[in-house]
Amino acid sequence: MRIIQIIDSLEAGGAERMAISYANALAKKIEFAGLIVTRNEGPLLHQIDADVSYLYLNKKHTFDLRSVLKLKSFVKQNKITIAHAHGTSFFTAVLLKLTYPKIKLIWHDHYGDSEFLSKRPLGALRLTAPFFNGIVTVNQKLKFWAEQKLNFRNTIYLPNFPSEAKKSKAETFLKGIPGKQIVCLANLRAQKDHFLVLEVACKLKISHPEWTFHLVGKDLNDAYSQKIKNLIRAFDLEKKVFLYGTQQDVAHILQQATIGILTSQSEGLPVALLEYGWHKKPVVVTAVGEIASLVVNGKNGFLVAAQQESIFYEALVVLIDSERLQLEFGRALYQTVLDHNSETAVIGQYLNWLQNSYK
Repeated sequence: MRIIQIIDSLEAGGAERMAISYANALAKKIEFAGLIVTRNEGPLLHQIDADVSYLYLNKKHTFDLRSVLKLKSFVKQNKITIAHAHGTSFFTAVLLKLTYPKIKLIWHDHYGDSEFLSKRPLGALRLTAPFFNGIVTVNQKLKFWAEQKLNFRNTIYLPNFPSEAKKSKAETFLKGIPGKQIVCLANLRAQKDHFLVLEVACKLKISHPEWTFHLVGKDLNDAYSQKIKNLIRAFDLEKKVFLYGTQQDVAHILQQATIGILTSQSEGLPVALLEYGWHKKPVVVTAVGEIASLVVNGKNGFLVAAQQESIFYEALVVLIDSERLQLEFGRALYQTVLDHNSETAVIGQYLNWLQNSYK
C-alpha cells in the first residue's frame, strides 16, 4: 500500500498528532507513507520521522488550484493509492479526487464536540461524502452519526493511540513544589472547560495549599483565554494556576507531574489521556466521549460527570491524599493503554480494514 495522510496544520492538537502518528507508524509497515500539510506548518514539524515523505502545500485559500495541482503531482509521482484526510482537510482531499479520480479517499473524523452533534453543520459534509471511500471515527458516537446523518456505511471506529514522540530538549520546568503538581494537557478551547479547573483550584487552595495546577496547551488569545486569565487574577490564583502555552517537551512535563486531569465537556478519545497513561500518571477525568472506554472509575483512575466541580474536587483530594493509589492508578492506566490502545493494535486494525475495503 502507498498511503498519504493529509492535515491542515502542524499545530499541537489531537488531530495533528494523530496524522503524524499514522504516518510514522505506516512508514514502518507499508511501501510508502507520506504526510501532506495544507495550510500551516507548526511546532509538531519535528515529530515527523525521517522515513516519512513530507510535502507542505502552503494553501492560501479554499479553492487554491496551485496547491491542488502540486498535491496531484506528488500523488502521481509517488504512485499513491490512498489519501487519508484528517479533520477539516477533507475538502483538499476532495479537490484532489476531482483532479485525480483514481485515488481512494479516507476521511478521519476527529470532531471534538461529539456531545453536541445535533448542532454540527452538515452541508459541506453531505456534499463531499460521496467522494469518500471510507470514514474513520475517533469514537462510537461519530461512527453512528456518519452512518445515520451521512448515510455512510463503510465506517470504522479506531481509537487514538499514543506514540513515542521524538525526544525534545527539556525546556519546560513546572513551577511549584515537586510532587505536588497537577497537569492539564488541553488547548485553551471552550469544550475543554478550564473554568472547572479554576473552581477546583479555589477549593484546593484552602484544603491543600501546596498543590498547583499547570495548564499546557495552545493559547488562541481569544475571549475564552482572556476570561481564564481574568479569573486567575480575580480568584487570587496567580501562585496556584500556571499557563504554559504550546510546549514540545510533553514527556519532560509529564515526568515532573504527579497527577493528570481533563475537565472537558466534550471529547473523542483525547490524545492527552493516552499520554497520561503512557507516562503512568494517575488521572481524574470527565466521563465524555470515549474516555469511559479507557478509564474505569476506581480501577485505573477517577471518572467524573462533566461540570461537576464538587465531585471532581473530592476525587482529586482522594488521589492527592494517597500515594499508594497514585502509583496503582498510574500502573493500571499504563497497562490499559498498552493492551487496548497500542500503535500495533490500531494500525493492524486499520490495515485490515483497508485491505478488506479495497479487495
